[in-house]
Amino acid sequence: MDLNGWKERIKTDRFREDIRVLYSDEVGENTVRYGDLLSLFEKTFGDEGELTLFSAPGRTEIGGNHTDHQHGCVLAASVSMDTIAAVHATGNRRIRVKSQGYPMCEISLDDLSVHEDEKNSTAALIRGVAARFAQLGCRVGGFDAAVTSSVLPGSGISSSAAFEVLIGNIINNLFFDSHESAVSIAQISQYAENVYFGKPSGLMDQTASSVGNILTIDFKDPSNPHVRQLKVDFKSFNLALCIIDSGADHADLTDEYAAIPNEMKKICRLLGREYLRDIPEEEFIARLPEIRSEVGDRALLRAFHFYGDNKRVAFQVEALEKGDMDTFLRLVRESGYSSWMYLQNIVPAGRIEHQEMGVALAMCDTLLNGRGAYRVHGGGFAGTVQAFVPEDMLEEFRNGIEHALGRGSCHVLSIRPVGGTRIPE
Repeated sequence: MDLNGWKERIKTDRFREDIRVLYSDEVGENTVRYGDLLSLFEKTFGDEGELTLFSAPGRTEIGGNHTDHQHGCVLAASVSMDTIAAVHATGNRRIRVKSQGYPMCEISLDDLSVHEDEKNSTAALIRGVAARFAQLGCRVGGFDAAVTSSVLPGSGISSSAAFEVLIGNIINNLFFDSHESAVSIAQISQYAENVYFGKPSGLMDQTASSVGNILTIDFKDPSNPHVRQLKVDFKSFNLALCIIDSGADHADLTDEYAAIPNEMKKICRLLGREYLRDIPEEEFIARLPEIRSEVGDRALLRAFHFYGDNKRVAFQVEALEKGDMDTFLRLVRESGYSSWMYLQNIVPAGRIEHQEMGVALAMCDTLLNGRGAYRVHGGGFAGTVQAFVPEDMLEEFRNGIEHALGRGSCHVLSIRPVGGTRIPE
């Protein structure tokens, strides 16, 4: 369908019904977003040629904080915030991506090697995804893409994973006859982030974005993770899922994030294993004095968190499947306490005057007053807090959070049952 065809299509009731599965009650505002996306494409690339539209959601981590990179278990979900693209296959050897509010990003498909000077950049993610598809036998072609996102950078909903999965879906659909599965696209995305972007992330963010819905993932074998979707409607339990922006900046925190898996790996090397999942907890406890002496206490405490949160995921899944929301919420709170006490991913080392994540957690604790649940969300140190808020408290809770942290800091999300996808024509 060409640009003008899409402009007419998004005006129709059928289009709004087609995207309802992605946005639930937020269809109207997202229809406007697609109109803005088409305008961005036209302004940047012109109005000739066929266009294809794609969407990839952000994700929320519900259980298993920093467990995936140690081959552990997680509970996660895709959400109604997403990154969308209008794409035209050009037939040349370059990929051009114009993201709203950012300069044009361009890479050549004739050079898919790692560029050290591209680390931590959008170009690195695009080049990395394209490179991995090429390694898998895909004849990657050039394309122009306009991109807009409601997954704000630093929001804790994983804007980078949504972008990677978006690029993966574009290449898979346009140039590989949809050969790769949703899980495979997640693995391709992680490869780009690890090898090309330079961030040692696990696989949870990309899998939750790519597969969609509420899902539990066991990463014991990351090359073939066990993924199972759950059917849970938090609204039926009168709970709202909120993400609170602490106002902290992710900039210059790469070393803090990297220290978590690196310190866990020090324990693994000492005990002759590759990942904590491979070390029985009983052996870890038996060799605790040696670990303290050789590796140090922070690494030890972070391992305590891994063992506890990894087990909690299975209990959370069981509680959700039974509809036992009291137990589920208790486990969410326990995960949050463990992250602060043992994992220590709330306050960057040495920070005294600026502890935004701690303040956000304190506000949740005060406003919820024993009801619902709250915890650090995602990587930590900066970004967001997750809260499950009883609907009868939602307005008061939201007002209290935004009074303390600023207008627009409390986002109420919907769980999205679909992962990375092509928008139907």
